[in-house]
Amino acid sequence: MGVSKEQVESTLKSKLSPSHLEVVDTSGGCGASFKVEIVSEQFEGKRLLDRHRIVNGALAEEMKDIHALSITKALTPDQWNKQQQSQTSQPVA
Repeated sequence: MGVSKEQVESTLKSKLSPSHLEVVDTSGGCGASFKVEIVSEQFEGKRLLDRHRIVNGALAEEMKDIHALSITKALTPDQWNKQQQSQTSQPVA
């Protein structure tokens, strides 16, 4: 039995208190594959690999039923804010 998008969101919210979280079920609804974009203060001072380990660790129980987890962004709030500012200040081509 797969994991629901809501389960992944709930676990990440409770364990990492993200200021931004986007979870997409990329498995077509069976709950075996997810794409995650997450912003958390817990990533401060951590390398990207360590941030991914934190996310995987938070989802340890869910990972038993998840086939693929793609962490597309794992940013600190400061990095997220800078990224959002740069995207809004770029002229549209």
